Amino acid sequence: MNQLKKNKEFIIKYINAMSGNLKTRELLEKYNADSALVDNILFMDSVFPKYEVLIDEILAEGDRVMVRARLKGKHEGDFLGIPATHKEVETPYVVRYEVHNNKITNSWLISDSLSLVQQLEVRGMPTKG
Repeated sequence: MNQLKKNKEFIIKYINAMSGNLKTRELLEKYNADSALVDNILFMDSVFPKYEVLIDEILAEGDRVMVRARLKGKHEGDFLGIPATHKEVETPYVVRYEVHNNKITNSWLISDSLSLVQQLEVRGMPTKG
């Protein structure tokens, strides 16, 4: 099996391990050497507990794997100053992983935060008082 296929299968295994489950530091560090990514996932899981990741597309080139996916979850924690709304959300994002020796060593992510905030039906941004 070539390395591109191995990297894609590794990322799919990683996403399947965390999707719909409580994301613990131990679980994430099994696959991740990128501490910023681990911290971001733990934060998002505190806001959208046990969120699911739905893969729409996956591409590999060299040691990089690009995933176009959707986060699907229920808003149960503070997000951008917005208290829990208990609404179901589904928002698209793209993440690029660098994989070395079966570990994610670096990542880059862009998400549609506007779509997410609109789904939470927030009228204007919250202000600190």
